Amino acid sequence: MSNEAALYEVDGHVATITLNRPDAMNAVNRALSTAVGDALEKANNDPSVHVVIITGQGRAFCAGADLKDIGAGNPIDHPEHPEWGFGGVAQHWSDKPVIAAVNGFALGGGFEIAVSCDLIVAAEGVKFGLPEVKRGLLAGAGGVVRTARQIPLRRALELVLTGDFITAETAAEWGLINRVVPADTVLETARELAEVISKNAPLSVQYSKEGVHKATSAGSDWHADWSNSDPWQVNDELWERIAATNDAKEGATAFAEKREPKWSGS
Repeated sequence: MSNEAALYEVDGHVATITLNRPDAMNAVNRALSTAVGDALEKANNDPSVHVVIITGQGRAFCAGADLKDIGAGNPIDHPEHPEWGFGGVAQHWSDKPVIAAVNGFALGGGFEIAVSCDLIVAAEGVKFGLPEVKRGLLAGAGGVVRTARQIPLRRALELVLTGDFITAETAAEWGLINRVVPADTVLETARELAEVISKNAPLSVQYSKEGVHKATSAGSDWHADWSNSDPWQVNDELWERIAATNDAKEGATAFAEKREPKWSGS
């Protein structure tokens, strides 16, 4: 197996990017963010690539951020393209359809990578979740921004506010994912879906994707001032506020010490 943090392969008109840190459950560190971000950009710039698949090596899709690296004070974003977001992909636009082939659990940042994709195929029984609130944080890599845009508001709030996990079957019932299949057919099913898409006119597919995303980016129904807000700016402001709290520090400490956190609300 390659020592690269992510693998890149093109077969026909389909590029496959594989998160390749199986011993770390494909947790995101700087090497992975760099490798994945560069691979996606390579696919973006290759006219022969019509569809991209993102999957994971081993028994996890992605366990989120590498907490060991974060604890050591190491940055985990792409050194040259922090604007690409978590894992080099969460805010990295591709005009080509991107399919997540979720082979194992997708938690925290792994969930956020999956929902940054256009379509999701998942293995039976795989767990999805945003446990950030259990650590005194918020799902700042797209969980807060995107979840309610993809499933009903109350379902999204249940995920974001409880931090509990749901199975692929429940995620499909809620409309979060497209297919639930046996574990040994996840990549094959994603590939079949990609092949169907790749047979269509490339520019038609690209413009159709752009149109759908633009048409679903309407403003808030709560406050007029919010309607013109950049959702990522709102997200980043909230993240800065939560990261500075005592509870954020307590959440990380409690996790490291394998104990229940003692929240202070400050």
